[in-house]
Amino acid sequence: MEREKNSGTKPEATRLEELWSGAFGDAYVERNRQAGDVRRPFWDALLQEFPARSVLEVGCNLGANLRWIAARVGAENTFGVDINAQALVALQGILPGVNSCLAPARNLPFRDRWFDMVFTVGVLIHQPESTLPLVMAEIVRCSRRYVLCGEYHADQTTEVPYREQQGALFKRNYTRLYQELFPELRLRKQGFLSRADGWDDVTWALFEKCG
Repeated sequence: MEREKNSGTKPEATRLEELWSGAFGDAYVERNRQAGDVRRPFWDALLQEFPARSVLEVGCNLGANLRWIAARVGAENTFGVDINAQALVALQGILPGVNSCLAPARNLPFRDRWFDMVFTVGVLIHQPESTLPLVMAEIVRCSRRYVLCGEYHADQTTEVPYREQQGALFKRNYTRLYQELFPELRLRKQGFLSRADGWDDVTWALFEKCG
């Protein structure tokens, strides 16, 4: 954590945003063009049990999740935000009609409680300690009812080497962090999605806002 103390919140967040918006992020887009091919059963079951009329994914990339969500709630009610412009251009070609915009996760351009569900899959793991609470607060702020996260889990914060980049991937207990930071959230369901399921071994948790 010494690097963040020395550089400050804004420089570290900016460094990572520039990393993901540039050539490094472009390469990630190319590697993940087939990432969502087998994810439909999860989204069908989840949205059947917890219906939502409007959904926002923060860090949507090419729409590996949004394709299945749009099939249930309609493209006009499906939204995605990403920091990589190339991903959003490709998304519009793949899922015409889905709403997308270029924005950092720590400053979402939406009103409070605008969506029935706001979620991330493999996005919180790329947030620095300095801005992670802000990103999570933005997600909670924009949700009217449900918050969902699907991330790499560890009981304690653990940095994982990621393609020769430092400070770019962290396993954490995101379920516990949401509960500690936002006591208004009630855990409704959680589980694990393996590589065999097409999810790269992520732990997921669905919360509902109380009150």
